[in-house]
Amino acid sequence: MEWSNWSGLESARPSRVVRPGSVAAVVAEVERARARRSTVKMVGTGHSFTAVAAPEETMLVPSGMTGIVSVDREAMTVTALAGTRLQDLNEGLELLGLSLHNMGDIAEQTIAGAVSTGTHGTGGIAGGLAAQLAGLELVTGTGELLRASAEENPDVLETARVGLGALGILTTLTFRVEPLFLLEAREEPMAWDAALAAYDEMTASSHHVDLYWFPHTDRTLVKRNDRLAAPPDEAEPLPRWRAWLDDDFLSNQLFGVLAAGANRVPGVIPRMNQLSARALGARTYSDVAHRVFVSPRHVVFKEMEYAVPRADGLEVLRECRRVVEAADVTVSFPVEVRSTPADDVPLSTASGRDSLYLAFHTHRGADHRRYFGLVEPVLRAAGGRPHWGKVHSMTADDLAGVYPRFGDFLALRERLDPERVFANAYLRRVLGA
Repeated sequence: MEWSNWSGLESARPSRVVRPGSVAAVVAEVERARARRSTVKMVGTGHSFTAVAAPEETMLVPSGMTGIVSVDREAMTVTALAGTRLQDLNEGLELLGLSLHNMGDIAEQTIAGAVSTGTHGTGGIAGGLAAQLAGLELVTGTGELLRASAEENPDVLETARVGLGALGILTTLTFRVEPLFLLEAREEPMAWDAALAAYDEMTASSHHVDLYWFPHTDRTLVKRNDRLAAPPDEAEPLPRWRAWLDDDFLSNQLFGVLAAGANRVPGVIPRMNQLSARALGARTYSDVAHRVFVSPRHVVFKEMEYAVPRADGLEVLRECRRVVEAADVTVSFPVEVRSTPADDVPLSTASGRDSLYLAFHTHRGADHRRYFGLVEPVLRAAGGRPHWGKVHSMTADDLAGVYPRFGDFLALRERLDPERVFANAYLRRVLGA
């Protein structure tokens, strides 16, 4: 069986595929791999653009380990099995009248994969999913089932919240949650200079801000999401026809056709972006949080994203634009700009510092290497940290220089997986042998 990720950038041919239906089955597979001096990896849905989850020998598929298993309304926590997709967790929480504090804009990931790679949203009281974890359970490389919380193995919880799959196989995750709430979404086109001039004020006054710049233009789209005091049953979502037209047809179906065609005739891309940016209109609607945070993504793309220090972020964005415009390169996808507060997770891209995220995309049929190669040196020079699940070229030596607690992570890895049962080529590159 061949495994490949969503973008098609990475693939592997594991020698064995197992669908464990219990924690005991996961323990058995880890013990088997250890006895044979081989490796085992649990894969998710493949939405990482890197080979962080690529299996070399045994591949575990978590389809039999899904669903919410417990709710603690006093502590306001919810525990779910690691193979649960974010979409299913969100829908389950909604039925319980609960919600995550914040999330990214893709819901097809498993919760284990999303947490392990540092998936984040923008703004909010908790920028990343990992910062919302109150506990976890994992199977270590020695076959031990280890539980971690503030009271039990707190050092493991602190570090394993973004564990890259290198510390163990996650089996359950416990999230801090809150009562279900509404978000009002306001989306409007803005000129480049106006958007960057207002960005700090917007992020200070709105709960969540997402900005998109259309390369080869002076146009951006700004999305501002703010919490409402109204109860969830007072939501005013977009009419179905408008949601289908904007988010399904225009943003996915039509855009996918145009972007694929532009790969063959790249000279049309600047004009296409100009027309697309000028066609954008303002809209306002409200809905329960997860329906506002999440966007449908039917067009397959490739992505590189770095987190840079928030204070320097807008100037880094300006420099990236200068580099792109000075080169003979055409880019059909917008550049996405988000920000998050600092957290205390050792390998979180926001660890210890407020961060601005700059995400660069290409259509899956386009050659991403020159474009990403142009902007990556700018991001690295600014002290950027790459998203663990997105394309980048950094190695363990590079990463040790931008993560003050990199050594702490390696020490825990040595303790939990001394024989490297969970290793693969990507982890050897970013963590060392």
